[in-house]
Amino acid sequence: MHKLSVGMREAKGNLSKLVNEVKKGAEIILTERGKPVARLTPVDNESLSLTSRLNKLEFAGLLEPARRVNLKMPSPLPLCGERAQEFLQEDRNR
Repeated sequence: MHKLSVGMREAKGNLSKLVNEVKKGAEIILTERGKPVARLTPVDNESLSLTSRLNKLEFAGLLEPARRVNLKMPSPLPLCGERAQEFLQEDRNR
């Protein structure tokens, strides 16, 4: 990983270019009046959420997106009184 030092003013005008350098593995040290104040580095995959990691793999073509299947569930049966509780207990005792 190579390091680059960039002043804040220059960084404001070239943020997209700097981010592309970081994507390639560079570490960018942002300076203000010659003193380091911040660092731009790539995000570790472990710190990304599961959804973000899966999206990244899909974007890279290493993972096929899940197919969304809309299952039509039947409407619940209307039950009077304590019948629902009786069915539940009967099912649990099997």
